[in-house]
Amino acid sequence: MKQVQVRNLLFNDGAPKICIPLTGKTSDAVLNEVKDLDGVDFDLIELRIDHFEDVEQFSRVKELLENIRKIYDKPLLFTFRTKKEGGVKEMSEDKYFDLVGEIIKSGLIDLVDIELFSSQDKLKAAVELAAENQVKVVMSNHDFFNTPAKEELVRRLVMMNENGADIAKIAVMPNSEEDVLALLSATLEIKKSYGFPCITMSMGKLGVVTRLSGELFGSCLTFAAVKNTSAPGQINVKSTREILNLLKMD
Repeated sequence: MKQVQVRNLLFNDGAPKICIPLTGKTSDAVLNEVKDLDGVDFDLIELRIDHFEDVEQFSRVKELLENIRKIYDKPLLFTFRTKKEGGVKEMSEDKYFDLVGEIIKSGLIDLVDIELFSSQDKLKAAVELAAENQVKVVMSNHDFFNTPAKEELVRRLVMMNENGADIAKIAVMPNSEEDVLALLSATLEIKKSYGFPCITMSMGKLGVVTRLSGELFGSCLTFAAVKNTSAPGQINVKSTREILNLLKMD
C-alpha cells in the first residue's frame, strides 16, 4: 500500500483521517470557524475557498491563509470547487489555475485539490508546480446527480493516479443501494489491485455508510461537520470519530 505523509499525518495507514470543511463567506467567518475547532478531535481542515466572497482577489485569499496559520498548525487542504462540480462560484479555467498556482507557491498550504476533468496541459503544470513546492495533490471528480458504473469509477481513480495525484478523490450521488455498493466495490478494487491512497464517498443519506467504512474498503479520509456541512450526508465530527473508533480493525 502506498502511503502519503503530510506533516504528522500518514494517509492510507488504516482508519480514515477526519477533515473539517471551512465554508465561511468572509475572513471573520472563516477565522471563527477555525476558533470553533478548539477541543474538537479532527485531523485536518479543508478551506473551501469557493465560498469566500473575495476569492477573486488573490491577495485577500493569501491574507486569509496567513491569518489562519497564526492560529492553526495542522495540515490544510485548499479547495476551489468549480460550479460544474458542485461549487458555489463560477470561475474561468484560466483564473482557476492562476489561483491554484498562486496558493501552491505561497507556502501556506499542505494539500491542494485539483479537478481531474480540466485542461490536460494546465492540470499537468499544476501537478508539477505542487511537487516543486512540496504540496500534495488531491485530484478530484464529483457527480452530484448520479453514480457511474463501478468500472468507470475505477477508471477515473486510476486516471488521477496516472496524472500525478498523491491522493485520488471521487464523490458521487447514489440513487439506489446498488449505487452505494458500486462505490464501495470500486474503492475496494483500488485498495486490493492498485494500493494508492484514495478518498471515496457516496453523498446523501443513502451514502452515509461510505463515510464511515473507509478502513474496511480503503478510503483514507472522510469529511465531517462541526456546524456547517459542505456536501450532502456529512455527519457530526464527534459521532464520526466515535464510529471510526468503533470500527477500527486493529
